[in-house]
Amino acid sequence: MLAIWPVLPIRIEASYTRLSRANGADNLFAALGHRNRVCYINLGGIPNSQLKRLATVQEPFPALTYLRLSALFKDVSVLPDSFLGGSTPRLKRIYLLRISFPSLPNLLLSARDLVTLYLKDIPHSGYISPEAIVTASGLSALIRLEDAHIEFRSPRSHPDQASRRLPLQIRTVPPALLHLVFKGVSEYLEALVAQISAPRLRTAYITFFNQLAFDTLQFPQFIGRAEKFRALDQAEVVFRQVSVEITLSPRIKTVDRTVLKIAISCRALDWQLSSMAQVCSSFLTLFTTFEHLDIREIQNWRLLGQDNMDSNQWLELLRPFASVKSLYLSKKLAIRIAHALQDFAADRVTDVLPALQNFFLKISDQSGPVKKALAQFITARRLSGHPVVLHLYKRGTWVVDSLGDN
Repeated sequence: MLAIWPVLPIRIEASYTRLSRANGADNLFAALGHRNRVCYINLGGIPNSQLKRLATVQEPFPALTYLRLSALFKDVSVLPDSFLGGSTPRLKRIYLLRISFPSLPNLLLSARDLVTLYLKDIPHSGYISPEAIVTASGLSALIRLEDAHIEFRSPRSHPDQASRRLPLQIRTVPPALLHLVFKGVSEYLEALVAQISAPRLRTAYITFFNQLAFDTLQFPQFIGRAEKFRALDQAEVVFRQVSVEITLSPRIKTVDRTVLKIAISCRALDWQLSSMAQVCSSFLTLFTTFEHLDIREIQNWRLLGQDNMDSNQWLELLRPFASVKSLYLSKKLAIRIAHALQDFAADRVTDVLPALQNFFLKISDQSGPVKKALAQFITARRLSGHPVVLHLYKRGTWVVDSLGDN
């Protein structure tokens, strides 16, 4: 039927329902045959059989500006080097979900107008090295790239030893990069950010798979080269069922809000604590203006792990926040942190949170165990000349508690 219409741009959009039918797939591939007119391709939930057929499309698409492909199953075919003829000169946005395309960087060499690079749930068969992301794709030549989203499916995607060499003296600078999303192992992120500088970056969402040790020496330097992150002055640590995360942001909100979020995928509370303490100790030294810290759990959070765990783990989490003046604690976590703080000797009471001035607890006034646990710490702080005022949340407002006045 295309023959009866004028020569107009073609948008191709189809979901699993249509792709799983023979006639629907035939129509789709017939439209792909008009490669000089196809400007938009969005195929969601591609069955493995049709993905193999799609891999045979090996001619350039000179008019293509938008490409989105998502595979239906986890075990998918690998798109070859010759996919789309290795050339999409007008491509602006590419989204690949569960797609194995290890030679993607070669395709991007022709996409100088690229704005969005979105790679999610990358299978192990589609592994792309940090060097390939930076050099083979010509990242510095992507002068319009604003969003980079790179998520691996599993922690198997480790960089090889060549990726762990000393950082380059000359770094690639994608000048327009504003948003970075990454999920993988810390070694990969280190190898990636050691090679790039993104001075205009304003949001970074990082998720690490659980590891025994987190190698994050290059990441703090990468963040430090982005001017927007210098305004971060508050932190929120949230414990979830399957992860723990820290979010850094400025208290004064702006239209182009700056956010740095780091999450770690793990379940047991002791693993969450030790992992987050490692990460915080490595990059929080960049920020000396943090004054507000909120530690809480999600609404349906359930403790996984020993409830009588070593108090030192909570102290190690708090130790990097040396400039915090106000600490907000939720009901479930308040008792655990309070017990950790009460064991401080009087001469060491400022070893953790030395600048602290206010405790904000979202607990009832009758919550004796928490207040009792905090009494020794607050008394010791007052005697040391570094008093702390206790605030309780009552009827929608914060009220100074008498424990904080004694």
